[in-house]
Amino acid sequence: MHIPVKRSRDNVFAGVISGMCEHFGWNTTIGRVLYVLLTLMPWFPGIIVYLVLWLLMESPE
Repeated sequence: MHIPVKRSRDNVFAGVISGMCEHFGWNTTIGRVLYVLLTLMPWFPGIIVYLVLWLLMESPE
């Protein structure tokens, strides 16, 4: 099972956040900062969400 969003080649770890930002037309830096802020919140399982997205997203070509 894959989602129709591709991971980005412009990546820090696996390209998940930058791929999402490219797909929706957002600024990559702001997307990464928002992800880090959400991950630091106790009610957001950020690392688990990142790993699941990494597994479901298509790899860059």
